[in-house]
Amino acid sequence: MDTWTVFFPHGIGPYLAGGILLGLATALIYLTTGYFTGASGFLDAALSRFVELPRTREYAPSRDWRWLFTLGLVAGALLYTLAWGEGLWVTQVQGWRLFFGGLLVGFGTRMARGCTSGHGICGLGSLSTASLVNVALFVLVAVATAHIVETLGVTP
Repeated sequence: MDTWTVFFPHGIGPYLAGGILLGLATALIYLTTGYFTGASGFLDAALSRFVELPRTREYAPSRDWRWLFTLGLVAGALLYTLAWGEGLWVTQVQGWRLFFGGLLVGFGTRMARGCTSGHGICGLGSLSTASLVNVALFVLVAVATAHIVETLGVTP
């Protein structure tokens, strides 16, 4: 098996198309609004419509389109799953692990002041040193966690 097949099991086309679309959407949002496109920030601002959060007051004028953006992320994943996916639930990971993993990710995005999409796409694209440090830390922690979990023999 060659290297390309290992890293791109469905061919490079879907990954390339996804990257181009993500880059275009990110650029479009920044050019039209001046806001960076980070999933945790968008979700935070959208949810602040229901729970007033001091850190998201500045986003009050843009909550409507941020809410639509967040719904679009969910709807896009749902449509893709219904059209080409293997079903709505495709993981063997236990629900409680997903729940606590989600809590840890949420806590981490608050500590890092952004998520992997915000730092990795927008932050690195704007040559932010803080984003470079955050992305390097994300990758190091992910690799270390994967090795620890594999060493311990943890399975879904």
